[in-house]
Amino acid sequence: MKNISAPNPPTLETVSAAPKIVKRPAAARGLTELGWLHSRHSFSFGEYQDPAHLGFRSLIVLNDDVVEAGGGFGTHPHRDAEIFSYVITGELEHRDSLGNGRVIKAGDLQYMSAGSGVRHSEFNPSKTAPAHFLQVWLRPRARGGEPRYAERALGGAARPNALTLLFAGEARDGATAIRADAEIYFGRLEAEKNLALAPGAGRGVWVQVIKGALDVLDETLAEGDGAAVENVASLALAARADAEFLVFVLA
Repeated sequence: MKNISAPNPPTLETVSAAPKIVKRPAAARGLTELGWLHSRHSFSFGEYQDPAHLGFRSLIVLNDDVVEAGGGFGTHPHRDAEIFSYVITGELEHRDSLGNGRVIKAGDLQYMSAGSGVRHSEFNPSKTAPAHFLQVWLRPRARGGEPRYAERALGGAARPNALTLLFAGEARDGATAIRADAEIYFGRLEAEKNLALAPGAGRGVWVQVIKGALDVLDETLAEGDGAAVENVASLALAARADAEFLVFVLA
């Protein structure tokens, strides 16, 4: 009988994982309704627990919150989390144990590194209009450290048809340094425009659409949709309609 030898096993150099995208549709997210708060959870949070959605890499909380006029989160503690709020419409008033007290306007971002421990509150200061914002938590590189606070005023100043780097693991290109191995971009694209992102070897990308619609790989993401993307050297983002979105590049 003729000897038939098995083919050589593939090596790391010859194996290339295919690009992968997992869409998190807006309507499929977890829901919290408290009267004054209407919250959608991309990942497990509070009483909403789903083993299939515990986070993506170091991104552990992504809540889409609407707080009714005069409502808000009373003073409560945090530690060992990088916390971001992006105000979509309305205003959000922040106070914390570091002595910060600010009203964050629509289109602007707030960052707080909880470190070894901080207490804060968030309220909608309006008597008539709801506040709509995204609340994001990242897992830090290491536990502890002095709490920190910063703001990024975007408003209408973000560059059109581009990604604006807001936060990164080290201060560069105008970005605020954070305690996580991550990059956070704000994107603005006009309809039928596109751009490309090179996330870097071994990194994953989360795209969260705020307004409009984007084509990402073989998925279309509309308002409130998110998606986890893996195994891409370059990621193309194409707008079906005028779009605003956040992009997280994560180790």
